[in-house]
Amino acid sequence: MTVEFRNTGGSPARSGTVTFATHIIGALGVDWATITSSQPLPAPIRAGATRSETYTVCVASWRVPLGMHVETRNVTAVWE
Repeated sequence: MTVEFRNTGGSPARSGTVTFATHIIGALGVDWATITSSQPLPAPIRAGATRSETYTVCVASWRVPLGMHVETRNVTAVWE
């Protein structure tokens, strides 16, 4: 998954964390579970700059029974 980060602040983002919320969806569309995972923010990001980073988001196969699929629906970032 490629995520674009845009620093709209007045100072560089020096560090931070990106959190992914991956949902396990049943065959009928029911959201059975949400698994979160975190990765470091691609820092530093200059003030006013944009930076893209590609992440691999994984869920253990035993968490996704036959007929279900995964969707990463939410991505949040916290930086300093």
